[in-house]
Amino acid sequence: MEFETVIGLEVHAQLKTRSKLFCGCAVRFAEEPNRDVCPVCLGLPGVLPVLNRAVIDLAIRLGLATRCDIRRKSRFARKNYFYPDLPKGYQISQFSQPICEGGFLEIDLGEGQTKRIGIERIHIEEDAGKLLHDETGAPLSRIDFNRGSVPLLEIVSRPELRTAEEAKAYLRRLRGILRYLGVSDADMEKGQMRCDINVSLRRPGQSAFGTRAEIKNVNSFRFVGLAILHEEKRQARILRHGGQVVQETRLFDSARGITLSMRSKEEAHDYRYFPDPDLVPLEISDEWLERVRDSLVELPDARKKRFVEEMGLSAYDAELLTRERDIADYYEAALAIHRSPKMVANWLLGELLRESKGEGGFDPPVEPRRLAELVALIEGGLISGKIARKVFGIMLTSDLGPRRIVEKEGLSAIADPNKLGPMVEELLESEARNVEQYLAGKTRMMGFFVGRIMKETGGRADPKLLNELLRKALSRRGDSAQGR
Repeated sequence: MEFETVIGLEVHAQLKTRSKLFCGCAVRFAEEPNRDVCPVCLGLPGVLPVLNRAVIDLAIRLGLATRCDIRRKSRFARKNYFYPDLPKGYQISQFSQPICEGGFLEIDLGEGQTKRIGIERIHIEEDAGKLLHDETGAPLSRIDFNRGSVPLLEIVSRPELRTAEEAKAYLRRLRGILRYLGVSDADMEKGQMRCDINVSLRRPGQSAFGTRAEIKNVNSFRFVGLAILHEEKRQARILRHGGQVVQETRLFDSARGITLSMRSKEEAHDYRYFPDPDLVPLEISDEWLERVRDSLVELPDARKKRFVEEMGLSAYDAELLTRERDIADYYEAALAIHRSPKMVANWLLGELLRESKGEGGFDPPVEPRRLAELVALIEGGLISGKIARKVFGIMLTSDLGPRRIVEKEGLSAIADPNKLGPMVEELLESEARNVEQYLAGKTRMMGFFVGRIMKETGGRADPKLLNELLRKALSRRGDSAQGR
């Protein structure tokens, strides 16, 4: 290996609050520009910020879930820089005293391998507004301040990631935790989770880090991977030819799959941080901390382990079921009605997920109760798997339960030997040559016989009974052949 890649991620997650960080303005997506603003978030003279307590609860919740130390006394600072979408000329953030420090996340590397990635800090800050550039190419930009002062958590990893795949695994794990806890919807397409990527290269065995480049505001897992891969190649090419990598901020051009220079990288002193004089230090009591701790839900890793140990699922299925809280909650709600862990998982991860891609993620068109009832009908022998898929299709456009659909459409399984028996005998009489092949040892012909009966009955023949009748009928023919 010519170079080792060193990656650190800075993730901004928009918090799931009804109002902004320091005022009562609503937090809404895609609202008409400049509707959700007031003198406080517009930074007009003479106003004072008032801290949103719900933001602190969410920050503590994430800190506890990522095994961070919660700082009992922290404070807010002013991060000074001038940009059109920053009306005050500074951003209220946390600098030397963040609310959470020193945690970690475990990421799954596959084949039973995991890796612990350290979290340097989690701090609270307000978002800036948004520039809207003219789509016709005219030299005109407008500013929408709706997003200004929306509460964010910045989660800063230690530089312990080494590949693009590790970076994506870290982001998926973090997004899962954010959603499980109700801290953030973390919808990257809506800008609710944005990632800055720090990438540098060094020679194998070298302890010092190389000069890093920061790639700003990448908003999808795929783009994160592509940006890292391009930056690795770019920096390696420079170093290979004896050049020096420049510390700078870059942008990722998703259309071309490349990073482009944006500006020289600022250091902390460039922002002239100082404590915000309008906000008193934040003090977190033992009672406050314990109240938030008591509100924590079971996290994805713990839930995955329980699904494997208590429900007998494979690690792969358990991972898919627990990646999103809505899916895991749906699964357990269905099991509470009919406990068949493996079959419910198969239906949920198969047919149901294919029909559940809503704008906001998992949006199932069938309630847990009806899916559980469908599985119960299959296991009870009332319908076959093929008929169940037909019933499921009707359920997608109907409010009827699966049992009612089966009755209404006449889809119940044929489980009467007096009906199936004659059909079996007639089939074997007409397929004498295939019967001979079966008796000669070609047992795969059983599937042929089953398929013919299933086709004739429209998939309604009870599979267990059908196989039993076929084996007995074929056995009788074998005995007769030997007797001759």
